[in-house]
Amino acid sequence: MTPADRISVVTAVDGRFRTTSVCLGVAYGARHDPADRGGLAHVLEHLLMSAPVSGVGPLAQHIERLGGSVNAETGPEQMLFSAQVDADDADEVVDLLLRAVLTPELDAATFDTERAAVLREIEAAAADPMDTVQDAFLSALFPDHPLGRPVGGTAAGVAAMDLEGVRRVHRDALLTSPMALAVVGPRMPAGLNATGHAPPAAGTPRPPVLPGPARPAGPAWPDAFAWVAVGGRSTALTDTGRHRYTVLANLLGGHASSVLYRELRVGAGLASSFQAWDRGYTEAGAWRVLIGVESGNGPEAVAVVTRELDALATAGPTDADLEAARRHARMRLLRDTETPLEHARLLASNALSQDGPWDLDGELGKIAAVTRDDVRAAASALRDGLVTVVRPEAA
Repeated sequence: MTPADRISVVTAVDGRFRTTSVCLGVAYGARHDPADRGGLAHVLEHLLMSAPVSGVGPLAQHIERLGGSVNAETGPEQMLFSAQVDADDADEVVDLLLRAVLTPELDAATFDTERAAVLREIEAAAADPMDTVQDAFLSALFPDHPLGRPVGGTAAGVAAMDLEGVRRVHRDALLTSPMALAVVGPRMPAGLNATGHAPPAAGTPRPPVLPGPARPAGPAWPDAFAWVAVGGRSTALTDTGRHRYTVLANLLGGHASSVLYRELRVGAGLASSFQAWDRGYTEAGAWRVLIGVESGNGPEAVAVVTRELDALATAGPTDADLEAARRHARMRLLRDTETPLEHARLLASNALSQDGPWDLDGELGKIAAVTRDDVRAAASALRDGLVTVVRPEAA
């Protein structure tokens, strides 16, 4: 069986569209990189979009010449390759996308160029505290664990890579990983078969690696503007209670109806830029609030987050706040599924990570079912294991 034969295909056909959005998801990410070659998945992602394919040159350039858009990204557990093109170009683009990822023409010149580009990205990210604080947070939350590695890799690891090593990982790891192709458009591209829901993506399963204890440490506050991440571990991606953490993130999000907005921005005037999110992975999840704080405001901002988590863990949210948070979570899903390219990304990603078919109405129902007691339980679990990281740190 070839890799192409193992790809699960899921579609959302809508005759009103005049564009086709596609996303190929691969269950290979930064956590699967060799320990001494952090960033290999990221480099490989760059190569697959930039290497010549089927006589048309680099895939990204060809799609852009067609007037379409293309993107690729590497996460801790997945790589996503996506494009949106005129529906009349969909047959060609799907074929080229599969060729680019499955049978790439990797050459030394492209490797050298893209490795240099990744090294520049790492250097730029290291100068941005908003980037470095999130890597540092995950490192503290999952110390000595693959989930704690920076997704982009390290300069030393990337500089030590060679083309043969990248080819080997492509052949032995990426091509044996589960894959799913999502298509959102007016019709099915030629040569694809789908029933509307993807079956479980075939591929080599990887055993989970249970994380050890988190490594909380007191932040060294700088005498300057800084970014601070406050949060803890949530539950694994397939856990039935995951949606309580989604709702909790919306209760403490950056929108004007959130509990934290009232207390942190309106009440205390400590920050105007903050957000909350939750991410689920194979063994556990990560939930955090990210806040931009002026000099001297950091400790008090963290205290506000802690107090709000305490209050939610003790009494839970009011009916009005709970309903507002559920509505925000619902609208996020609706916006994504009504944006064709985001819909394709959701379908591909969830086809790789869900035990069964991903269904929008089912997801909305799970959000609507989150109760006050569910939120209390999530807030209590987080409160008892908070990790706080700030960047830049005091010299």
